[in-house]
Amino acid sequence: MATIGHNNLNAKLVLLGDMGAGKSSLVLRFVKGQFLEFQESTIGAAFFSQTLAVNDATVKFEIWDTAGQERYHSLAPMYYRGAAAAIIVYDITSSDSFSRAKKWVQELQKQGNPNMVMALAGNKSDLEDKRKVTAEVSVIILQYCFLFHVSKCCVHRV
Repeated sequence: MATIGHNNLNAKLVLLGDMGAGKSSLVLRFVKGQFLEFQESTIGAAFFSQTLAVNDATVKFEIWDTAGQERYHSLAPMYYRGAAAAIIVYDITSSDSFSRAKKWVQELQKQGNPNMVMALAGNKSDLEDKRKVTAEVSVIILQYCFLFHVSKCCVHRV
């Protein structure tokens, strides 16, 4: 959930996706400005935080980077429970990674916070020549998810 203080906002953010999709790389780039060519697999989950100034407010992201291996899937609800936002990451060079990302979206729609903001992130754009998931396909899925959340947000906030 997101909690608001005096011009301060704390927001729990969770990254979900297949093993090797690049979740940890995205978090390390966001939090530390680093990129490691070879990243070891996350075991369970890793926690990070990042504070940003946005307009007149301070936003502190509490970030849970979850493991992508199937054996850790059952732990995921513990990390996405109460999250204000989720980034579902897939590898653009893997159709299987994209298929599993769609399953994450469906799981969050059924079991996640009903007000959760979701983003679908196609990662590894530096490997464009090996792309298996076309930009057009991912845009169609993204539009579907966006429309779902716009209508849901309107229902809850009207």
